[in-house]
Amino acid sequence: MDNLTLIATVTIAHLMALVSPGPDFIVACRNSIQYSRKVGLWTAVGFGIGVCFHISYVFFGLTWIVSQSDLMLSSIKYIGAMYLIYLGITSFFSQETKLELGTSQNSPQIKWYSAIRIGLLTNLLNPKATLFFMSIFTLFVGPEVNTSVMAIISIILVSTTVLWFSLVAFFLTYRKMRSLFDSNQKKINRIFGVILIIIGIRIGLF
Repeated sequence: MDNLTLIATVTIAHLMALVSPGPDFIVACRNSIQYSRKVGLWTAVGFGIGVCFHISYVFFGLTWIVSQSDLMLSSIKYIGAMYLIYLGITSFFSQETKLELGTSQNSPQIKWYSAIRIGLLTNLLNPKATLFFMSIFTLFVGPEVNTSVMAIISIILVSTTVLWFSLVAFFLTYRKMRSLFDSNQKKINRIFGVILIIIGIRIGLF
């Protein structure tokens, strides 16, 4: 496979994974709606940093080690499940507040580094994300791929992740969408909470 085809294949596979609803998407929606656009954007940055960690598996040769360690995979699985359930519970019982498009002195906010941390941990502790990157780099990106191609692939994967979830944050905090969510905020927070709890339970059991 030539370099251009390799880059295109990995990019398409990653985009397909991004647009598929999962823990990252639910958390991105939750943070954008429950807090603000800015929090949603910082959460997207956290997802991007998480992708950087996944890519580092290749550079440090950890892909094979992780894939061969049932204990490590199980640990990622159960810790990730518990974290998603925790996020789901906090979302379900969150208080109803009126939010603005940006930041507001009257609306509850979390710090930018807290938003990054939530995005980072959600991505890192998602076993499906771990297995996805392990599969991609095992199947398509072998040791024969040179450093420059790896750098291009890495930049594309990180940038598309941040861009996609930034678009999600912008869309969900668009004025008309914002007013719709504000009028149904309590129900939406509970829906997100239930979804996160269900995803966490499914990850833990299967």
